[in-house]
Amino acid sequence: MLAGFGIVLVTAAACGQRTDSVSPGAGPTPPPSSASLAPTMPVPWGSQKPPPGSTLVPAAQVDSSQLPGDYPREVYVSADGKTLYLRGEEGGCGRASAEVQQADDQQIVIRLSETQRTLQGRMCTMDIRYPLLSVPLGEPLGQRKVILMKVTQPG
Repeated sequence: MLAGFGIVLVTAAACGQRTDSVSPGAGPTPPPSSASLAPTMPVPWGSQKPPPGSTLVPAAQVDSSQLPGDYPREVYVSADGKTLYLRGEEGGCGRASAEVQQADDQQIVIRLSETQRTLQGRMCTMDIRYPLLSVPLGEPLGQRKVILMKVTQPG
């Protein structure tokens, strides 16, 4: 019986031991440096990049004021000027798309949308993706202003 009591006593003492040593007055462990932390948001262009020969449309030529604050804003144009490449934003069961809503000699309005599927009983992930979208133009971009706007549509 004395041996059984000893085993219980040793086991109880072992459960209460701390494996790390802390000197009196020591503060909390500092967080890892920011250089070692993974980015919280993916690089907007990720692994999908606009085709070779595409060039960045100057920021002064793009009006992205109607987009949410964290939405990707870079717009590229193909070498022949007839296709725009930009990032959409989608997540879970949503799918991003882009289309020319209106175009004239002064501007091109691009409507970015995310179609939300509402399938009963289907679970959707909570991730955010930034797919590369292409928008064909009837005429080359030239000096026209590109206006980006976003809408969400039910599926």
